[in-house]
This record gives sequence, C-alpha cells and structure tokens, in this order.
Amino acid sequence: MTTITTPVTGQPRWFLRNLVFIHLHGEQTGGRLGIVEIDMPPGDEPPLHVHHEHDEAFYVLAGELTLYLPGGEQRRLEAGQFTLAPRGVPHSYRAGDAGARALVQAAPAGFEAFVQQVSVASDVAELPPPAAPPTAEQAAHLAQVAAEYGIEILGPPGQRP
Repeated sequence: MTTITTPVTGQPRWFLRNLVFIHLHGEQTGGRLGIVEIDMPPGDEPPLHVHHEHDEAFYVLAGELTLYLPGGEQRRLEAGQFTLAPRGVPHSYRAGDAGARALVQAAPAGFEAFVQQVSVASDVAELPPPAAPPTAEQAAHLAQVAAEYGIEILGPPGQRP
C-alpha cells in the first residue's frame, strides 16, 4: 500500500471568487481521486453545471453551504456535514451569509486539474479581491476548459437546476 503525504496547505490559488488549495492530485492516486479545499466568500455561487465524468463530494469544514439539485431539492450543510453530487446530475451551490470552506473530492480525479488550469497562483492565503462579473469571452473560455474535463456549464451563477 502506498502512503501519500501532502502539505496541510499547498500553493494558495485564486479560482473564480474563491481561495483554493489542491491537496491531492490525480497523478498521486492513479487517477482515482482528487481533493481541493475551497474557501468561498459569503453568497458565492458557481455557474449551474454538471460533471459527466466525476462524482463530486462536499465536506463542509466551516460556514454553511446549500447544494441545489434537480426537482427543487436543496441540501443545507453546516460544518462537519457531507453530501454527494453524483456524476450526470446538474447542480449548483451557494455559500452561506458568512461564507463557507469545504473539501471537494472528485472521483475519478480530474476536477483538481480543471481548478489548476483555470486558477491563478497567489502569494497570499486569502480570498481574491472582489472582481467584476466575467465577460462573455471569459465565461466562454471557462466553459471551453471545463468541457475538456467533462464538466458542462449549463447556466450562469444563480441559476438553479
């Protein structure tokens, strides 16, 4: 059995409006699993999307996170709670009023590689400064790169399945 040891925190990165740390890369697990820690500002909400190749699991470390699934299903999670967004299921989520911090696991690996590609290394372990909403070109680029990793962007932030 191989033991993988990674630093508690790696290189801080800015991913969309979030601070992320990639804790486990697919190369370390034979492509079976990737783990990313995401620190989200209050009210943060990614675009509505679906992972066609990955099951995505959320373990909330701090704050509150609500996962939105088809049929109006909502799963409100607090620190210490876990949920799964199975592959092929459109979803989005929203960080609570105080923000949220979560470990996001993708099996098989791949989500962490997407995050690596579209994020920017940061010298500080803090949320990025507020930014204007993405331009149409930036949103199209994000969708294109996401598709390369089996992630389909279905709608803008705030749209629910």
